[in-house]
Amino acid sequence: MIKLCSLWKTIKRLLIGSINKRSTKVEKKYEIKTVAAAQVEDIIEKDAPDCILIGPQIKYMEEQFKMDANKHNIPLKAIGMQDYGTMNGKNVIAQAERLLG
Repeated sequence: MIKLCSLWKTIKRLLIGSINKRSTKVEKKYEIKTVAAAQVEDIIEKDAPDCILIGPQIKYMEEQFKMDANKHNIPLKAIGMQDYGTMNGKNVIAQAERLLG
C-alpha cells in the first residue's frame, strides 16, 4: 500500500490517474490512498502502509513524520517537486519502489 499525503483534490485525481495508468502498463497493481497531512500520524499507527509519500507543499513536516514512520519501519519521503508539478506518475511510482527497496 502506498500512501500519498496532502494532495489537493484536483491534483490528487490527476496524479493517481497517471500512477494507475502506469501500473497497468507494467502489469503491477498498487493500493494507493490519499490522506490529509493531519492524518499521517494515524495512518502510520493504524494502517501500516508499505511506504508514505508526502506532497512537496508539506516537505517542512517530513522530519516530524519520519520520526514516527521510522518507529514502525515505514519509509517516508517527499515527492519531488518537479514530478508532483508535472503529474509524472511514472516517476512517483519509481520513487515509491526505491523506498520499498
